[in-house]
Amino acid sequence: MNLLDQEAFNRRRTWEVVAAFVVFVVLIGAGLDLFVVGAFPVTTLGALAVGTGSAFLSYRTGDRMILASSHAQPLDELLAAAPSDDDQLRYKQLQNVVEEVAIASGLPAPRAFVIPDDDPNAFATGRDPAHASIAVTAGLLRSLNREELQGVVAHEMGHVRNFDIRLMMIVSALVGAVVLIADWAGRSLRYGSFGRGRRGKDAGVAMLVIVAIWIVAVVLAPIAAQLMALCVSRQREYLADASSAELTRNPLALASALEKIDEATAPTTAIKKGSAALCIADPMERPVNDLEGGWANLWATHPPMTKRIAALKAMAYQGKGS
Repeated sequence: MNLLDQEAFNRRRTWEVVAAFVVFVVLIGAGLDLFVVGAFPVTTLGALAVGTGSAFLSYRTGDRMILASSHAQPLDELLAAAPSDDDQLRYKQLQNVVEEVAIASGLPAPRAFVIPDDDPNAFATGRDPAHASIAVTAGLLRSLNREELQGVVAHEMGHVRNFDIRLMMIVSALVGAVVLIADWAGRSLRYGSFGRGRRGKDAGVAMLVIVAIWIVAVVLAPIAAQLMALCVSRQREYLADASSAELTRNPLALASALEKIDEATAPTTAIKKGSAALCIADPMERPVNDLEGGWANLWATHPPMTKRIAALKAMAYQGKGS
């Protein structure tokens, strides 16, 4: 899959995720309408309205929430705050690198942020290239040289260019709406008057149906939401790495940066679990990301770091056979 294919894939996957969300909400709403409220499609339309409104709000403001939850500080504000000479040098270098990579990609320069965390990590967020942000940790700025930093920023710019950030933003927004609707359904069943729309034998069948929906929606919703968040192929990390090599013409710079990031064993505590899939490396340091196969493909947020590094070295003709 090349970069153009990835962009098309992300657009197609976005619509698939939206369709799955609509089906889920309609099933929950219709079940409540038919067997609790007894007036279809009152709850169905209400669930769609609430879910859509919640998802739209999250989509429009989700990047700001992610940055705020990570305590990310705008780079321009940090530079204006008269930092120490060492910090000013690092911040200026980051500013220059972001501008250089933006020019190379042909995209608007994203806003740059610094996260006060000693563990080296980075992520990109936003709903499209015109509203994108790139955040790096203070530990990343201290750990990497200029070429390595350029490789990381180019990787994140690859996510922006490939519309990975839009897909992940929509997925996160819809996951939040799914959890909200599932909680609403559970409360309706606990405190509502069940069977208002059915009587007799049908009520017993309706009870089984609603209980099944309730179990799926309330008990399994967190698992389903996690799987939805991870439905985006891990291939996106390989392609973002390839984008970095294309933009910088220096795949070994990112390979070296990933080696340093991988050597840092402490978790990135400032970045929350919900934002883990956005990062260049798993901030939770979960062992599943070092594995391959069915279980890893289901739950891992990133492909094994060793394979990513090997692929980058192969681009520079420095693989195992060299």
